[in-house]
Amino acid sequence: MSTAADPDGDERFARLFRACFQPLSAYALRRAPPEEAMDVVAETLTIAWRRLDSIPRGAELPWLYGVARRVLANQRRSTNRHHALVERLAREVHPAVESAPEDAGCAAALARLTPDERELLRLVAWEGLRPAQLALVLGCSPNAAAIRVHRARSRLRAALESAGGDSAAKGDSAAKGAAQGGPSGGADARAAGGAAVRGGPSAERIGPVRTSSEWRSHDG
Repeated sequence: MSTAADPDGDERFARLFRACFQPLSAYALRRAPPEEAMDVVAETLTIAWRRLDSIPRGAELPWLYGVARRVLANQRRSTNRHHALVERLAREVHPAVESAPEDAGCAAALARLTPDERELLRLVAWEGLRPAQLALVLGCSPNAAAIRVHRARSRLRAALESAGGDSAAKGDSAAKGAAQGGPSGGADARAAGGAAVRGGPSAERIGPVRTSSEWRSHDG
């Protein structure tokens, strides 16, 4: 077992810290205010240090995302922050598109999803995770992760369509040109998807609705 007196454990944790601190901080900052996000990062890294031997080699970052996700969930339960987070999600629109008329429809569609569904779409759009990595974060099989993402995308599309008007139409148009590779469709697709989940005008840029088997085919 790696301990503070174990040079190999020290070196592995130092490598993990250097490689993962920045993306882990970004993950937390996208989900909580700065002061709370840093608490999440600190607690996550403390858990990582204590459980260093449990971290799968080559999958350190998804493992940390999974821990941070649970830390955030505990934080939300203890401070009753759920409604404030949903409201902030609706408000966080990129300044360049803040006045776009379809923003309200996209934000309303996202607000109709469950917190878990929004989190799934954020993990795909913001973190660029593949099904196998999502499975590690969520604690389920890759097949189950792919099915859950497919359902979340389907519900987002249905929410946009039920809102009617331009939001759904523009979302469908954006879906054809963005994220064609699913969650690994490149930086442009992830950036577009991130703007969508924040409540931007083209929410369907998070990716077209595919069957779970079609999406899993991109996990190679």
